[in-house]
Amino acid sequence: MLSALLLFLAAAPATASTDAPSPPPSPVSLRLKAAEARQGAASDGKFLYAIDNDRIGKYRIATGEKVAEWQGERRLYPHMNSCTVVGTQLVCAASNYPQVPQTSSVEVFDTGTLKHVRSVSLGFGPGSLTVMDRHDGKWWAVFANYEGKGGEPGRDYRYTVLVRMDDAFRAEASWAFPEAVLARMAPKSCSGLSWSEDGLIYATGHDRPELYAMRLPEAGSRLELVETIGLATPGQAIDWDPLVQRRLWSIGRGANEVVASQIPPVQ
Repeated sequence: MLSALLLFLAAAPATASTDAPSPPPSPVSLRLKAAEARQGAASDGKFLYAIDNDRIGKYRIATGEKVAEWQGERRLYPHMNSCTVVGTQLVCAASNYPQVPQTSSVEVFDTGTLKHVRSVSLGFGPGSLTVMDRHDGKWWAVFANYEGKGGEPGRDYRYTVLVRMDDAFRAEASWAFPEAVLARMAPKSCSGLSWSEDGLIYATGHDRPELYAMRLPEAGSRLELVETIGLATPGQAIDWDPLVQRRLWSIGRGANEVVASQIPPVQ
């Protein structure tokens, strides 16, 4: 069981300061209005996919024009959080948040039509699935945990975990988040994560305008924080643009917009 595999990953209490200001925001190169921009955004380089709990809007980047949309039944899609483009499919992380016990699924859509093509139930897991990314021939999932709303008794934000999965979405390995990152995300959790071509993992929380560059550890079970970068948007799900180098898509949740930021290289 995935939950049994991850029991040893309970994080130690976070000790980093949580009142330090966020770094200055990275430069913004583009803003596009999108009614669905409430949970996250994904991109294939030509089109944007704005994600809400139970709906997706597809927009042409060059013009901002909406070219397709999908609306699901809320009881079946209570909390779709983030998506990533893999070939001709939009692969999305979904859960029953804020209900408990936490259950999760992977929802897959056709990028051309936004038709829902399949659902993979993950059932009970070590948290609520908030991220599904593809890197190095593997799936990379984040299971979020919360202090308060949506959290399970005895398991708070410190139990947030990154899981590497095979093609059948079976867990192969897992890592806890850095204590300093967890402290900044508290009492919420990781809402977005995307591997970059520079070999680093970039993640966002739920509220702070920050991007955390991390790497897999040489040994041990906890990711390592490399750098904290400022964003012009507050948390939520993110995605790298595959065509424009160092362009990261995020959302302005209150403004219903998708934002392209130029992220400086990390040393």
